[in-house]
Amino acid sequence: MLLRVRVTLPDRPGTLGQVARTLGVSGADIVQVVVLERLGGRAVDDFTVVWPGAARVERLLAGLAAIPGVRVDGVWRAIGAPTTTGQDAELLAQVAANPADGLATLVDAVPGLLAADWAVAAMVPVDWASRTGGGGGATVGHASWRTPVPPQLPEVTPLRARSMTMPDGGHFAVAPFGRAGLVMVVSREHGETLSPASFHSTEVDRLAQLVRASAVILGDRLDLVGTPSISTNP
Repeated sequence: MLLRVRVTLPDRPGTLGQVARTLGVSGADIVQVVVLERLGGRAVDDFTVVWPGAARVERLLAGLAAIPGVRVDGVWRAIGAPTTTGQDAELLAQVAANPADGLATLVDAVPGLLAADWAVAAMVPVDWASRTGGGGGATVGHASWRTPVPPQLPEVTPLRARSMTMPDGGHFAVAPFGRAGLVMVVSREHGETLSPASFHSTEVDRLAQLVRASAVILGDRLDLVGTPSISTNP
C-alpha cells in the first residue's frame, strides 16, 4: 500500500540520508519526498512510500525514532499516486472545461492531492453567526468517494482557511469559497493502526488557492449548490 510519512528532522547534512536509509531498511520503497518547511534549523518532510501490506508499521516507526533529533509526526495511507507539479493547474483546467460539474470535479480530486480520506463542499447557513456553536447545521452540497454517510463535520464557519484537529485524533482542513456560505472540508481520519499528521500550513494554503480559483471560474453556479432542480413534468 501507499503510505505518507511525515517527519520533523534536524536541517543538517546527513540527516535526510539517515531517514531515507532507515525507510529502505524497514522495507519502504520511497517514491517521493516533499519538503514542507525549513525553519530554525528544523525541516518538515513528507515521504510517500510503497509499504508491504503484510509488514507492521511499528517496525518503521521504531527505526525512525532511533535517529537522533527525528520525530515522526504521522503515518497514514495515501490515496492515489504521489502529487506532481502541474496537477493543480490541470484540475482547474478541468473545472473550467466543464463548469456544470466543476464543483464535483474539485471535491472528488482534492483528497488525492492532499493525501486525505474524503472531502465535501458544505453549505453553512446564512445565520451561522447567530447560532450557538457557530457553524452548526452545515449541510453537504457534494461529497467525494469514501465520504462516510452521514459525514461527521466539524463546526465550520465560512471565514478563513485553516486546519482543525478533533478530540478523536482526526484532522480537517477547511477553506471558504467566498460566496453562498460554501466551504470545502477535507478530512484525514484517525485509524486503529495508522495516525495521520495534521494539515500543514502549506497544504491549507494550497487548498485555499484551489478553492478561490474555482470560485472565480464557477461564479454564480456556486449559488445554486443545494438548490432543488425544478421539474418540468406535469
